[in-house]
Amino acid sequence: MADTEIEITADLVRDLLREQHQDLAELTIREVAGGWGNQMWRLGDELVVRMQRMDPTPELQLKERRWLPVLAPRLPLPVPTPVRFGEPSERFPKHWTVMTWVPGEPLDHGTISRGDHAADALADFLRALHVEAPAEAPTAADRGTHPRNCADGFEGFLQAVAPDDIAAVRAVWDDAVGADEWAGPPVWVHGDLHPANVVVSGGTLSGVVDFGDVCAGDPAWDLAAAWVLLPEGAASRFFDRYARADEAAIRRARGLAALKCLFLMLMGQNGDRGLPGGKPHWGPAGRAALDRVLKGV
Repeated sequence: MADTEIEITADLVRDLLREQHQDLAELTIREVAGGWGNQMWRLGDELVVRMQRMDPTPELQLKERRWLPVLAPRLPLPVPTPVRFGEPSERFPKHWTVMTWVPGEPLDHGTISRGDHAADALADFLRALHVEAPAEAPTAADRGTHPRNCADGFEGFLQAVAPDDIAAVRAVWDDAVGADEWAGPPVWVHGDLHPANVVVSGGTLSGVVDFGDVCAGDPAWDLAAAWVLLPEGAASRFFDRYARADEAAIRRARGLAALKCLFLMLMGQNGDRGLPGGKPHWGPAGRAALDRVLKGV
């Protein structure tokens, strides 16, 4: 059966629980909207089942299983932590994990109205996350490295999206490519901070999810969130609070933010065209974030 033919239903989730974690099988099961690489099902009030769906390998889930228990205790915002492992079986030949549920609304469906508070919360979270990673920490060729290593991806996104202000976007990127490399030891990096991977409540940031791309590398990959996630005018407060980013890091982060914004805009276009993985509501969020990048605020 091809990956796209595996229909994940509440009945399937319950059957898998009965086979492997019977004590959880009678909890209420309800689907969580969204998700592409993994499909999510709420399990009772405090848990969620993360089902490998379109991800071609189990690497991302296995990485979360290995490292989230190490990272979570020192992070000041709630993050999902694995509590049970589901192994491939005849009924479902992929990995699945029972994790803690992070309450709140994904930012791509919510808003941040308390910009100063959110800037402080994000800065504190990243200060706690960005510590030297151990030698055995995962690395990635497409994340956590200097922007110059992502030039092909940037050019592809830029040409696909073709924004009216293409010259200004390219200038921000070129400035990032020209910035000095990260001179410190590789630190833990979330790697994929965008509006669908953080949750908000009470008008501010209240949790961070989806650590499948966590790796050791350049913190600028996460510092890009100052523009991608926070409302206009909050980036300066964020960097003041974070207090570890030199000029080169900020330049790299701004270029990476432009890259991430183009990705969001492309996913919005794909959604409008009905293409797999498309997210129509990501387009406007990406455009608004790109405006913040270009203004530098």
